[in-house]
Amino acid sequence: MTQTDPALMEAEELLALYARRALSPVEALKAVTERIARMNPWVNAFAALNPRALQQAGESEARWAAGRPLGPLDGVPVTVKDLLHVAGFPTRRGSRTTEATPMAEDSPSVLGLKLAGAVIIGKTTTTEFGWKSPGDCPLHGITRNPWNRERTPGGSSSGAGAAAAACFGPLHIGTDAGGSIRIPAAFCGVVGVKPSFGRIPQWPLGAFANVAVAGPMARSVRDAALMMNAMARNDVRDPFCLPDEKRDWRDGIEEGVAGMRVALVRRLGFDAPLDAEGEEALMQAARALEAAGAIVEEADPHLPDTRAIFGRVWGVALSRLVASVPEEKRALLDTGILEVAEAEGRMSAVDFLGADAMRIEAAHAMARFHQRYDLMLTPCTPTAAFAADQPTIDPRMALWRDWAPWTFSHNLTRQPAISVPVGLDAEGMPRAVQVAAALYRDDLCFRAARALETALQSPAAPIL
Repeated sequence: MTQTDPALMEAEELLALYARRALSPVEALKAVTERIARMNPWVNAFAALNPRALQQAGESEARWAAGRPLGPLDGVPVTVKDLLHVAGFPTRRGSRTTEATPMAEDSPSVLGLKLAGAVIIGKTTTTEFGWKSPGDCPLHGITRNPWNRERTPGGSSSGAGAAAAACFGPLHIGTDAGGSIRIPAAFCGVVGVKPSFGRIPQWPLGAFANVAVAGPMARSVRDAALMMNAMARNDVRDPFCLPDEKRDWRDGIEEGVAGMRVALVRRLGFDAPLDAEGEEALMQAARALEAAGAIVEEADPHLPDTRAIFGRVWGVALSRLVASVPEEKRALLDTGILEVAEAEGRMSAVDFLGADAMRIEAAHAMARFHQRYDLMLTPCTPTAAFAADQPTIDPRMALWRDWAPWTFSHNLTRQPAISVPVGLDAEGMPRAVQVAAALYRDDLCFRAARALETALQSPAAPIL
């Protein structure tokens, strides 16, 4: 590979070359598909590939030649997580219980990318119905981390994280109900954006609709912001989505963090685990923000025990999911889904409403906290990526201990958060931190993430 290989380029770089007629969308797509053909047999990032992608790239090339690009992403290769609809493709959700019936319409974020001219490469793998963080599912098997095939890419946006790290295109749609964008981004050394709830419309709503979002995954912060421009469009199908905000999310992204107050947070309502190299990554990021002019100090938002809240949200969602599957097909589900649903499914309405009241309490505490602090800096995952083949044992404990202790609280409070790579550990695996801001201040998250990216200059992809 050379630095001129289009597969290794970011979306902004591709677009600049298209505009100068120095590279065509067809050439870019062929470079990406060559990598997919060579590497995907062991990475296993795709649920389906788009047989019309080359034709769509050719149509984009003709538009650029005529000086009439369709939109700001014309000809850029993208992938879509298989929890979202792409017209003409089935949405299998990683499950043997679903049907292979092609969908009639695109999900809102997919439609936004298509209207911007993006070329859909294919649909990426997900854990079954997006329920967990290890990157395997009954339908498509194990997805592997491009940095080390023995490690997981994380989940539930497992294929999106792996595809981003393997340079299977520069832009990837993930979804996140408890960390499912940020965890695979952290494990794979890429950028993962969980936007404010409602910023990017969703349809159909999934099992975790009241805490879930769709968001960008990319190899750079600027590319993630560029992608969000196309995804954050009001859509009447989602009753919770925000009105259109006429802005480019890259505006102000280079302004840095000088003068901002940043809370270094070590507790989100309970004592979450973090290994020594994660601690060093956290302190490295804190020092980088301080060097960039931010005022960094340790602080505690004094949240209630968010495990008690998220555990109920997660458990009830999985119980409803199991109930929606025909009884004769339930044995086909991931056994962990059945285990959690059985343990949590007898929750009373009073208990569930109590959990929602606690969620609102946590959101209130976080809003008050952000009156004092512009940004929050936390770990993103307790460790680097763990083994891809290890079985899921005691998923309720694994959720707090191994998977999402640093991420799910931001789904409960619905605020924006971004996973940012901060380098490699002693075993050559990516480490990351998480920056978060007050609800609807996605712009501050992008500024902080870009400041960290600029200061730390982490490797954006493994050399493969």
